[in-house]
Amino acid sequence: MDDMILVSVDDHVVEPPTMFDAHLPDRWKDVAPKVVRKDNGADVWLYEGQELPNIGLNAVSGRPAEEYGIDPCAFTEMRPGCYQIDDRVADMDANGVLGSMCFPSFPQFCGQLFARTEDKEQAKAMLQAYNDWHVDEWCGTHPGRFIPLGLPALWDPELAGEEVRRLAAKGCHAVTFSENPEKLGYASFHAEYWDPLWRACSDTGTVVCLHIGSSSQLVITSVEAPINVMITLQPMNIVQAAADVLWSRVLTEFPDLRIALSEGGIGWIPYFLERVDYVYKHHQAWTGHDLPMLPSELFKERFVTCFIDDAFGLESRAHLEPSMVTWECDYPHSDSTWPRSPERLWAAMQAGGCSDVEVDAISHQNAMRIFSYDPFSVLGREQCTVGALRAQASASGVDTAVRSMGATPPRPTTPIRIIDLAERAMGKKPA
Repeated sequence: MDDMILVSVDDHVVEPPTMFDAHLPDRWKDVAPKVVRKDNGADVWLYEGQELPNIGLNAVSGRPAEEYGIDPCAFTEMRPGCYQIDDRVADMDANGVLGSMCFPSFPQFCGQLFARTEDKEQAKAMLQAYNDWHVDEWCGTHPGRFIPLGLPALWDPELAGEEVRRLAAKGCHAVTFSENPEKLGYASFHAEYWDPLWRACSDTGTVVCLHIGSSSQLVITSVEAPINVMITLQPMNIVQAAADVLWSRVLTEFPDLRIALSEGGIGWIPYFLERVDYVYKHHQAWTGHDLPMLPSELFKERFVTCFIDDAFGLESRAHLEPSMVTWECDYPHSDSTWPRSPERLWAAMQAGGCSDVEVDAISHQNAMRIFSYDPFSVLGREQCTVGALRAQASASGVDTAVRSMGATPPRPTTPIRIIDLAERAMGKKPA
């Protein structure tokens, strides 16, 4: 286990209050998002009259599960590694994780916040400042430790393509995008509207990452359902995006484009592949859909699959494309396996009978190749293993003990429902 090298293709950054200071032109600084402290002690971002809280579940690594929840929290209630870059790297070391790709928090998963800005010149300035902070400061402070991830200009596909090219010149070869842009009020995957973006991504080898929840809507069965229903289904709901893109014109029109299903798991994929092939063979005569290969083959060739803790998926890996399977840590979200990620992944790989070659591919080689990430040239391979990184963290005194960072809410007497959380978030119920 200590010889493994771990690269996570899905983590999250809680943006620090100072992030815009060095990256936004003076003209826009007065209207930039700012962090303010509420009377209840919570820290929220304030932008164009909108309050954007740091939701508790988004930053719970290191806290006892009894303190999990969606109530807004303060930076002082988070592990510093959630928002401070040096502390983040220290927490990665303690977890034996070499590399990390970090999705945004307060701008939402694919920059929906900036896309809603009415002044589009201002929106562009904010978007580019965010991307420059992310690439140059967050990722650039510790070379070799991060895979940069850009935000797109959702409101303008031409500008989105230009931004992808600008970021690629800075070494960024991943962009986050919506799992269902139609839900955000934009054209669907089936329209030509997004072609400038797809073309730029194809030309620059930029992977399009579709993170669960990036449509700004959750797929729920009922507002009265227990919250466990939503938490259970959320990763598997990425199947909708997979089907939508697979049957769209995108993959056939742009044969070099690759799509990552971020935080979607892999255990559901074997049946999905069986089903899409059955649909193609059984219904093609009347649906008129024509693909250059079987849908399962197209999926395996073009989709990057990602999992956090999916032992069944690893046992079913014979039905997947081994060169496209990648691993995620999800720090500091509530599903994260930090700080015992190596133990969890190693156990699952051993139970699944993974060979050394398969372990290397899934744990780091696939991610390095797909996202044009080369940490060994910066750090040297011998310094990148789980054992080497944890030894460094131990020497530095990194503490991974679970610690309370806020008041423990009363334990509910009945299961929390989705409607309870929605009403609480809107201030209709006391926390």
